[in-house]
Amino acid sequence: MSEIFFNGPAGRIEGRYYPANRANAPIALILHPHPLYGGSMQNKVVHQVGQIFQKHEFSVLRFNFRGVGRSVGEYDHGQGELSDAASALDWLQQLNGNAPQCWIAGFSFGAWIAMQLLMRRPEISGFIGIAPPANNYDFAFLAPCPVSGAIIHGTADQVVPIESVDKLVNKLSSQKNIVVDYMKIKGANHFFETHIPDLSKQVSDYLTRQVAVIDAKQTV
Repeated sequence: MSEIFFNGPAGRIEGRYYPANRANAPIALILHPHPLYGGSMQNKVVHQVGQIFQKHEFSVLRFNFRGVGRSVGEYDHGQGELSDAASALDWLQQLNGNAPQCWIAGFSFGAWIAMQLLMRRPEISGFIGIAPPANNYDFAFLAPCPVSGAIIHGTADQVVPIESVDKLVNKLSSQKNIVVDYMKIKGANHFFETHIPDLSKQVSDYLTRQVAVIDAKQTV
């Protein structure tokens, strides 16, 4: 693991970079929850998801949005945070120019930012959205959603009612050539406090399946 800093639109951004042990590894960018409610790259869900990508031999970057930890700047209601994420992906790609796949994952607020970045970066191969705040933020920009991915939500989420995520998934799944694996974790709340192992298994199993599918398509 390397503690790194890179330049963002508002100044220096703090991150943690975990390079894969093999050459030409796929890459993954992991985005944390809301900066104003304690969200950071050290969040347990973000940290665990990053570790799972590492176990699947990805080079992984986590970072703090502006104003969090040692990242310069102030919260910018999503617009600046989206720019931060774009800068982070630029940095990651510069180090991994031959990466065969590029993934993005986000938790809560981070899932909303991840999905917006997905629309702006056609090189992204897949996504994992964890507890996307479909009740508080507009996801109408996903029309059409450019790639397939996974959405994971707890049935006991007290922050984001599962019904709002059901509607989001149904909307995405109705789009041509888009497959959304929707995984509901029974009894999990918004923070997956006692369900991190269940979350980890769902993410790991999904990556095992989907990375192989994308690899196969790329070799055709």
